[in-house]
Amino acid sequence: MSLKARLILRVVVGMPVFAAILFVPAGTLRFWQGWTLMGLMFTPMFIFVAYFYKHDPELLKRRLEMKEKVGAQRVIMAFMMPVAVVAYLLPGFDYRFGWSRKWLGPEPLWLTGSAEVLFLAALLTAYRVVVVNRYASRTIEVAAGQPVISTGPYAVVRHPMYSAMLLSLLLAPLVLGSYVAVAAFALFIPIIVLRLLNEEKVLRQELPGYAEYCERTRYRLIPYLW
Repeated sequence: MSLKARLILRVVVGMPVFAAILFVPAGTLRFWQGWTLMGLMFTPMFIFVAYFYKHDPELLKRRLEMKEKVGAQRVIMAFMMPVAVVAYLLPGFDYRFGWSRKWLGPEPLWLTGSAEVLFLAALLTAYRVVVVNRYASRTIEVAAGQPVISTGPYAVVRHPMYSAMLLSLLLAPLVLGSYVAVAAFALFIPIIVLRLLNEEKVLRQELPGYAEYCERTRYRLIPYLW
């Protein structure tokens, strides 16, 4: 299948499935927070895909690869998928039944707006990471001739993609107006940490110069913390 066909298939299948996960539990298309999240997620994604389809299609091919080659990563990702489904289902049910409003009160607009701005910033940071590191694959692997990237966001933390991903995941329930779902999204923290630690093990073994890079860049995920 050509790259173009794969991209079209991903959109044709992926967007409706994601929309269903958000709106079917809500029981209505008036779940405006769901539309907001989709707009924040998919607008920059389309721009990113259009740019790299023209300038670096090989990067898109790597980003489309989903099959993990490392056994430990296959186990970790097996946990991530059900957590993601449950986490994104909860805000719709919360909107329908009003759990957060009843138990904790309505989410103030300033909090929703702040979460939206920071969520978009996190996604743009993730795309910035890919611009800096053209070898940023969705799976854990070391490509032939791959260098160690130590500039840009990689000069701050060793795994800036995970930093951006984790921030966006923790902000997603607030963008969706659901306090109840925060606990479910927090389950991504140990999953990402385990994935990160295993990835470092692989990179230390297979990527020349990565161990030295780790000595220079102390923090893995959060500057001045870890």
